[in-house]
Amino acid sequence: MRGPRRRLAGRYIACPGGTETFGPGLEAPFVALLERRIGQSCINLGTLNAGAGAHLNDAALLDICGRAERVVLQVTGAHGVSNRLFTVHPRRNDRFLKASPVLRSLYPDIDFTEFCYTRHMLLALKAHDAARFETLREEMCTAWTMRMRKLISNLAPPVTLVVMSERRGKAGLGEDPLFVTPAMVEALRPIVDGIVTAPRPHLPEAARHRAVARALGEAFALQAA
Repeated sequence: MRGPRRRLAGRYIACPGGTETFGPGLEAPFVALLERRIGQSCINLGTLNAGAGAHLNDAALLDICGRAERVVLQVTGAHGVSNRLFTVHPRRNDRFLKASPVLRSLYPDIDFTEFCYTRHMLLALKAHDAARFETLREEMCTAWTMRMRKLISNLAPPVTLVVMSERRGKAGLGEDPLFVTPAMVEALRPIVDGIVTAPRPHLPEAARHRAVARALGEAFALQAA
């Protein structure tokens, strides 16, 4: 996790997320900017390539979030969640571990031992047969929805979602968060406090993080009024 390490006493906001929350290459990701804006400790729990599965498997992270005043949770891609067709690494959710017998029967002409990364596998499967790939997409989306609902239910404080679209890797799979549609995010609104969406990736990354921090600060101010 990015940190920095803090003494977790008193009021603080916990901010779990993936690569965008971690903010590689940025001196001040949106978590640090939010802290400066509202004058309250904001703990950056972003982890490179982490998704909902990694958060659910991390008892220490859930404990930190459970003691927070509120949680800001980044929406991560559906490709980083283990499902009935394939399994990802429990911590590094970008790593492909194994295909289920169902996926092997769906793609009997693919050698899955060639894949180490989930994106690489998905690009190859989509290029091989786009029609069959839709079955895989539906399974990923279903698993993502179930995992996100479970994660949010395990976070006791009020949760605000942050959606940060990114163009990472090859464009053949779409923007991050991969395969997560606005409708999927919107379906979570009844169980969260709010949803903040970053500007599209045409802006510089630092500017987008400033926009997220500003939107979060304004939302929290309204809720406190």
